[in-house]
Amino acid sequence: MEIQIAKPKLWSLSYLNVCIANFLMACSFNLLMPSIPLYITEQMGVAQSKTGIVLASYAIALMFVRPFSGYIVDLYSRKKVLLVAFSCYVLIFFGYFWATTVMLFILVRFLHGITWGLSTVSSSTLAIDVVPTERRAEGIGYYGTFMNVAMAIGPFVAIHIYNNWGFQVLLWCAIAMGTLGIVATAMIKAPARPKVEQSQKLSMDRFFLLKGWPIFLNQLLPCFAWGTIGPFVAQYGKQIGIFNAGIFFLFWAGGIIASRVFAGKLVDRGKIHEVNVSAMAIVAIAFFAFATIHNIYAFCISGLFIGVGFGMMFPALQTLYINLAENSQRGTANSTYLIGFDLGLAIGMLLGGYITGFFSFETLYLVASGLCLFSVLIYWTCSRVVFEKNRLR
Repeated sequence: MEIQIAKPKLWSLSYLNVCIANFLMACSFNLLMPSIPLYITEQMGVAQSKTGIVLASYAIALMFVRPFSGYIVDLYSRKKVLLVAFSCYVLIFFGYFWATTVMLFILVRFLHGITWGLSTVSSSTLAIDVVPTERRAEGIGYYGTFMNVAMAIGPFVAIHIYNNWGFQVLLWCAIAMGTLGIVATAMIKAPARPKVEQSQKLSMDRFFLLKGWPIFLNQLLPCFAWGTIGPFVAQYGKQIGIFNAGIFFLFWAGGIIASRVFAGKLVDRGKIHEVNVSAMAIVAIAFFAFATIHNIYAFCISGLFIGVGFGMMFPALQTLYINLAENSQRGTANSTYLIGFDLGLAIGMLLGGYITGFFSFETLYLVASGLCLFSVLIYWTCSRVVFEKNRLR
């Protein structure tokens, strides 16, 4: 008779508080994503062609801070780093009240990018610390779901608040959410870690997980496809006659959440390569249908399976980096994954604008489909081999 070994508890109070803090931080951040372009064009009189300068300042700051944030959270107390970064992140919201010129807005947005980057790396690394090793991929998946829900709810709520009460009220809502997130962070009981010597020799591997280079390059392909969703889906839906293209995001978020129920468990059972390859293939097929079939049913079902695929893929990719790194390098591994995500997202947005401007939305999503299909080949022949050769757990 087989003895069933009970799995360690996942939903501890500390893990729940990390997830709640992550949700509130992400929700406050996503309140501004759709509303800033509206505010600076409608209220500040900034030309539409210049809105990208304001938004790019945040992306530049994020790319700059990611590698250093990984090193910082590996060197110091992750809870303390998160509390300081999160508090600064919330305080910077007040800067928008006094940002009356484009240059001031760019400066505030740049500072917000720095604190957001440090907060997200420290938060996600702290989440890994409080999750049992046996349920790590599952825990990463549920943690990510809180951010995905915030990504769906935040923009929807933001437009409603902005249209009815204005940008200032929206800022106060973001500040309130952030403050509650700080309270949740303060309640986390972080496990003790072995002290890392500050005098250790600095190397590139303290800022970027060098063993993960092939996986990093592979990750850029599906992340390009992810970067085409937020900026262009609404325009594409309008072009093909979808009355309310926002319905896509409901199915997309639903797919992400549904995937987290089973994908993390499969990874924890050793099926990480099968999950990644299946996810990339699902996204490739879904983007192809999205580009070629023009009706409300295909629009929604494609959104659902794009969400399922990405919801499976991203926690599994993150787990690859974590399992390549020493315990003292979890922050570095995390920041490497996030740099790949940010870079792929930025390339998708920038090239997406070029492709839709000179060709069409259909061409963009066919390119996204092709890149995801190509990523399957790269993953199986290169990333999988490198991971199996260098994995530590």
